[in-house]
Amino acid sequence: MRPGLVIASGILVSVQAFGAQPGIEVHRGDDASLFGSCVPSLVAENKSAETVDFLQVDVLFTLANGEQRDLELQSAYREGIVLPIAPGAKAVLKQHLDLSRALGVPCDQVKSRQVIGVLCQASGGGRCVSPVSTEP
Repeated sequence: MRPGLVIASGILVSVQAFGAQPGIEVHRGDDASLFGSCVPSLVAENKSAETVDFLQVDVLFTLANGEQRDLELQSAYREGIVLPIAPGAKAVLKQHLDLSRALGVPCDQVKSRQVIGVLCQASGGGRCVSPVSTEP
């Protein structure tokens, strides 16, 4: 009876993977250190057929001392020059330190990261149709 369950489970996973819609995948990028403060980044890969004009992922950081801080990691300045992410392209999402407060601790003091918001704007100004998956 158990072998039948394993086969059925495998078929279910295959059907789900086959039916998955391509989208925009965001995962953790390289962390940098600037003046002793951790500067995190994310990497976005556009696996969809639409061009993304602007992508922002809001991340909540829990620090070793228990404090929490949220940062906006963006593909470009919101009101600046558009740096589109074409289909098949990748882009680094980063914090604009001239517009927001630094995390204020070294990277080894960051204990957890949680995505609390995503803003995706497609070319033409509307919201992205493609799903955005995130792993901070």
